[in-house]
Amino acid sequence: MGQLDGRTAIVTGAGEGIGRSVARAFVAEGANVLVAEIDEDLGEDAAAEFGDASEFLSTDVGDRAAVEAMVAHASRRWGSVDILVNNAWGGGEVSRLEHKSATGMTRALAVGFYGPFWAMAAALPIMKANSWGRVINMCSLNGVNAHMGTVEYNSAKEALRAATRTAAREWAGWGITANIVCPAAKSASFNRVLGEHPELLAAADASNPMGRIGDPDLDIAPVAVFLASDASRYMTGNTLFVDGGGHINGAAWKPDLGD
Repeated sequence: MGQLDGRTAIVTGAGEGIGRSVARAFVAEGANVLVAEIDEDLGEDAAAEFGDASEFLSTDVGDRAAVEAMVAHASRRWGSVDILVNNAWGGGEVSRLEHKSATGMTRALAVGFYGPFWAMAAALPIMKANSWGRVINMCSLNGVNAHMGTVEYNSAKEALRAATRTAAREWAGWGITANIVCPAAKSASFNRVLGEHPELLAAADASNPMGRIGDPDLDIAPVAVFLASDASRYMTGNTLFVDGGGHINGAAWKPDLGD
C-alpha cells in the first residue's frame, strides 16, 4: 500500500528537474499523475518512464484556457483531482531590475503566479466536493532572500506564496490544505543558471549549512509526498524550506550584473 493509493495528482513542469522527481515519487506511492509539461519531448519521456499510472498533456501554464483544460483532463481521465503541484517555470534571464522587459515580467507572472492561481481555482470545486485536497506550490528562496538578478522570478514566487496562504485560510474548513515548498536543489533550471555563472556553484555549496545543494529525488520529492498524503492533514499555510538550512543566514548569491 502506497501513501497515495487511489489519488490523482497534477504536476506541472513534470518533464524534468524537481517536477519530474515529484511525479516519480507520487507514482511510486500509488498515485495517478498527469504530467503537465510545455516541452513535448520531455513530457512524453516522463510519462513513458512512469508507465500506465501517468499521462502526458502538453500544457502552457501561462495560458488560462490550457490550465483549465489541464484540470478538466485529469478529472475526466481518473475521476478526480486530489493533489495539485504547481511547479512549472518558464525561465528568465539574470539581469538588473531596471533592464527587465515588460514582456519578460508579464510572462513570468503568467507562468509563475497566474498559472498556479488559475489551476487552484479550477481544482477547488473537485476538491471541495471530495472534502479532501492537497495544493503544493513550489516557491523559492530567491524571493524570500531577494536574490539579485531575478526580480521576475522573485516577484512571481512571492505573489504565489501569499495566494497559497490565503487559500489555506479560506479552504481549511473543506479538508483542503495548501502549503509551500521553497527548495534548494540541483534542478534543471538551477544547472542552466550555473552553466552561465559557474563561479556561483562553489559559493552555493559552501554557503549551505549542510555543505551541498540538494538532490531533487532524495531531498525534495519525499517532502512533497508527505504534503500530499494523509500524514500532513493538520498542516496548512506553511512555507517549508527544504534547503539544508540555507534560509537561516541567506545565500551567497551575487552574480556580476555589470553597471
